[in-house]
Amino acid sequence: MEKKLQWYAVYTRPRNEKKLSLRLDEMGIVNYCPLQKVQKNWSDRKKVILEPLFKGYLFIQMPEKDKWELRKIDGIVNFVYWLGKPAIIKEVEIENIKKFLNEFTQVEVHNLNFKKQDPVNIKQGALMDFKGTIMEIVGNKALVRIERMGLVLSALIEKKNLELLKSI
Repeated sequence: MEKKLQWYAVYTRPRNEKKLSLRLDEMGIVNYCPLQKVQKNWSDRKKVILEPLFKGYLFIQMPEKDKWELRKIDGIVNFVYWLGKPAIIKEVEIENIKKFLNEFTQVEVHNLNFKKQDPVNIKQGALMDFKGTIMEIVGNKALVRIERMGLVLSALIEKKNLELLKSI
């Protein structure tokens, strides 16, 4: 009887994706860590490095009956769950990620699940590094309230230029 292999998404320890992928390769476990080329600028040079596309995640292919053994592997924090069960990733989705990375460079992944009253930091533009609170969501933009020097500013900012803060 042939074992049915499934793809699972797992959470990794922070900044441990590439090391964990190599360790799983050594163990003979099929895995995929989508990497993208990113140019890093230092004061004395520029360098292109490979960074994980999905920070803190790795995809692992294995038979369903063996999936619980994964959590014993150092570096794996837990499964990504969907509806109370470890999320199964379709083969076509893995292939689409591979095609996408072959076709495009300088890819960014954004968490755009903001809601009213979320504290945010502005990552780009004239208001870069200002902190504020989301007052309203308008499509792919957010109305952000910024309090500075006794003044209150409101600006409509693209969500991709915002990052969620734990608190202001």
